[in-house]
Amino acid sequence: MHWEQLLSDRRLGADATERRKAQGLARSDFERDYDRLVFSPPFRRLQNKTQVFPLPGNIFVHNRLTHSLEVSCLGRSLGNIVGDCLAGRHPKAQEIPFRSGISAIVSAACLAHDMGNPPFGHSGERAISAYFKEGNGQRWEELVKAEGGRWEDFLLFEGNANAFRLLTHQFKGRRSGGFALTYSTIASIIKYPYSSLSAQGKNKFGFFATEEETIREVATELGLKQLGEDPLRYARHPLVYLVEAADDICYQIMDIEDACKLHILGYDEAQGLIQGFFADDELREIQHVANTIGDPNERMGYLRSKAINLLVEEAASLFLDAEEAILAGTFEGSLIQHLSPRLLSAYQACSRTAYAKIYSAREVVDVELAGHRIFSALLDQLIEAQMHPDHLYSRTLLSRVSSQYEMNHPTVYGRIQSSLDYISGMTDIY
Repeated sequence: MHWEQLLSDRRLGADATERRKAQGLARSDFERDYDRLVFSPPFRRLQNKTQVFPLPGNIFVHNRLTHSLEVSCLGRSLGNIVGDCLAGRHPKAQEIPFRSGISAIVSAACLAHDMGNPPFGHSGERAISAYFKEGNGQRWEELVKAEGGRWEDFLLFEGNANAFRLLTHQFKGRRSGGFALTYSTIASIIKYPYSSLSAQGKNKFGFFATEEETIREVATELGLKQLGEDPLRYARHPLVYLVEAADDICYQIMDIEDACKLHILGYDEAQGLIQGFFADDELREIQHVANTIGDPNERMGYLRSKAINLLVEEAASLFLDAEEAILAGTFEGSLIQHLSPRLLSAYQACSRTAYAKIYSAREVVDVELAGHRIFSALLDQLIEAQMHPDHLYSRTLLSRVSSQYEMNHPTVYGRIQSSLDYISGMTDIY
């Protein structure tokens, strides 16, 4: 793959006239992507979607919106470091927007990376999968398969694939190309650039059957390396690694801080986990400053910021060292998995603690149980209403659904997908 093709400011669905007009604006097309996402209703709705912990009355823990903003900040920093270094590494390629483009693309993609996630955090994704695997949704399997639909899209429901659909699909009454983002920004959110048929039973894939032609268009424009045809599979866009790293760093470190604020973890335990990222000489210097901060939450925030800075610098360095393998589509794993031994050990300690004490905390489990019941009830009613649209209750229920969702689709696959479009766009409160 080649940078001059990978960093494309062409827009999905935009015609030549719109492109000529855009070229006269002070903002770059990648910066316009960022602004377009910030001002969009789906992005605003993230403020009422769970990240990990249920939304408390006094909101001081992360929701999807605050998480996405913080990931975007880290993505911008990673993009700045990488962009500057690549510009110096490839001095003859002055027409490639390394400095101005990469940070803008990564920060925009970070904003959008969770926009396809349903309410109730990752437990919402699990609830949807469980409905089709173990719940009433099983009754639709044979009908979907009989019409040639891809049942795995629902059985392994994935928020990342749903984000790609949300950003690119032309819903009723909307413009061609969905959000009409640049090809590079769109590609930079696709963590798993393959279909559900390649997911090997895991909830990890990048596009539904309905978006296969769109992913082909994006991949052709950007020159993404195709790894398979049936099922369709591509190598990642290189900037996905930076978006993923920003997300991994943010949630792992911030979950520890949030758990400390909610008294799920004791202060000493949380502090010990964060201190594990530093060498002895670094820790002495950091502790000297930390001891001057009286408020424990502020002290934890200071330690957290130093750990994040360390991880961002290492992730950027790893990306630059692996540039050749990433462009060849042969790099394996995430950047975080390639951290130096001390940082990887500290990161894994945070991860183990999160699974043992945070994600199994009573308030987190309660959200999952509630989400399971709510999703099951909503899917039952919405799909059933579409199957019998002339029933009195069906007409009443369907009248509450936004006209942008196609509730009269001719296929069972399409009716289920329309129901998921509607439900995944909801907030925890709604």
